[in-house]
Amino acid sequence: MLQVQPEQMPQQYPLPKPRNQIRPVLPIFGSQTPISMLQAAYIAQNRDAVVAGLQKKNFKDTDKVDQIITIDEKRRKVKFDLDELLSQQNSIAKEIGQLFAQGKRDEADALKGKAPLLKEQSRELQEQLEALELEQYELLVTLPNLPHSSVPAGKTPEENEVVKQVGTIPTMASTAKPHWELLEQFGIVDLALGTKITGAGFPVYLGKGARLQRALVNFFLDEAIAAGYKEVNPPLMVNTDTAFGTGQLPDKEGQMYHATEDNYYLIPTAEVPVTNIHRDDILAEGDLPIRYCAYSPCFRREAGSYGKDVRGLNRVHQFEKVEIVQFQTPEKSYETLEGMVSHVERILQKLELPYRILRLCGGDMSFSSALTYDFEVYSAAQQRWLEVSSVSNFETFQSNRMKIRYKGNEDKKTQLVHTLNGSALALPRIVAALLENNQTAEGTVLLPKVLHSYTGFEVIG
Repeated sequence: MLQVQPEQMPQQYPLPKPRNQIRPVLPIFGSQTPISMLQAAYIAQNRDAVVAGLQKKNFKDTDKVDQIITIDEKRRKVKFDLDELLSQQNSIAKEIGQLFAQGKRDEADALKGKAPLLKEQSRELQEQLEALELEQYELLVTLPNLPHSSVPAGKTPEENEVVKQVGTIPTMASTAKPHWELLEQFGIVDLALGTKITGAGFPVYLGKGARLQRALVNFFLDEAIAAGYKEVNPPLMVNTDTAFGTGQLPDKEGQMYHATEDNYYLIPTAEVPVTNIHRDDILAEGDLPIRYCAYSPCFRREAGSYGKDVRGLNRVHQFEKVEIVQFQTPEKSYETLEGMVSHVERILQKLELPYRILRLCGGDMSFSSALTYDFEVYSAAQQRWLEVSSVSNFETFQSNRMKIRYKGNEDKKTQLVHTLNGSALALPRIVAALLENNQTAEGTVLLPKVLHSYTGFEVIG
C-alpha cells in the first residue's frame, strides 16, 4: 500500500565510550545504506547529500558535518604516521633479532638504542589518535538519522502528508461531552486523585476504567501474538547504554525520568529495552525477521506541553502501551514496515474508530527514524485528530549503535540489521476517542463489539 523502497546508498550524562571500550560504533559492518550514527567516511564522500538530509530533518548544526570531515582528515594522517612508526618498530625488532643471530651484538645494541624514541613517538601518536576519535565520536552521536527519500520536507506537524483516511467521522449531538467530562461523570478515571498521589498527568483508573485498560492491553497483545510477535515483559528502567542504543540519548534526556543515584532511566516506550535484547548479537539471516511485542507503562516528562493538548488523557506523564518491534534484513525492511502499518490498521478497524495515516515530514520525525508513519484517530467531541501510534523504520541507525548484526545465508557476510518499531497501540487517546465517539443520547457509552469479551461489559454509564 505504501510502496516504499529501500535506498542504496555538551551532554548532561556520560556517553557510552567509543570503539572497543564498550562496543565499536564508528566502523560500519557492510551496510548497504547510508548510516547514521553516520560513518565519517560516508559523510566525507557525500557531504552535500548528508547536509541536505540533516536540513530536511530541521537539524540546524550542519557545521558539525565539516568539523567531522576535518577531524577525520587529521585522524587519518595521525593513523598513517602511527602505522608507519609501528612498522618501523617491527622492522627494527626483526633486524635486531637477525643481528644477534649473526653474532653482531654491537650493531644490534646500537639499533636497540633507537627503540625508546620510536616507542615514545608511537605513544604520543596513539594518544592523539584516541583524542581525535573521541572528538569525532562525540560529534557523530549528535547527528540524527538521515531521512528516507520519500520523507516530505517540512518543519511542523501541519506539513505532514496525509497518506490515507478511513472511516466515517461521527456526527455528535450538541450535548456531546469531551472525554474528561465523561471520565468524571462515570467515575472511571480520577485525574485529581492522581495529582494528589503523584502530580498532574498521572491518572488513577477506577472500576470500569481500570478494567477497560486491562481489556485493551490484552486485546492489543492478542492481536500482536496472532500476527507472529513473541511477547516480552521487559524492565521498566534502563541503563545509559540501552537508552543510547535506541537514540533516546543524547536526544531525549530532558524528556525521560532519571533515577540519578543509580543512573537508570524510566522507559518512555517498551521499544527501548526490547530493541536492546539483541545488542552485540550476530543473528542468522534465516532467523529474520525477529518479531517482539511488549506491554509496558511508559513514562514521559512531556516538558513544554500546555493548553488544550494536555486536557484529560490527551497528554499524560504515565500511560500504557503495547509496542511491536522487528529486526529485518535491509532488503526487506520497507516491506516489513508496510506490514506493521497494516497491523495497526486492522486493530483500529476492529475498534471501529475513524483514522488517518500520516507520513511525517522531516522536521517532525524522531532523532533516530528514517521514515515514520503516524496514526491518528478522530475525537468527535473535541473535533480533532489524536495521535495514537507511530510506526518507524530506523534502518541501521540503532543497530549500528547497538552492534546488532546478521550473517548472510549464502555469502556469510556480516552486516547490520534494520530495526523497526510501532505502537500497537497507546491507550490514553484510544480511550478518549472510544468514550467520545460512542456516547449515546442516553448519556452512556457503547463499547465496540471486539472488546466485549475482554471487558465483560458492553456499556459504560
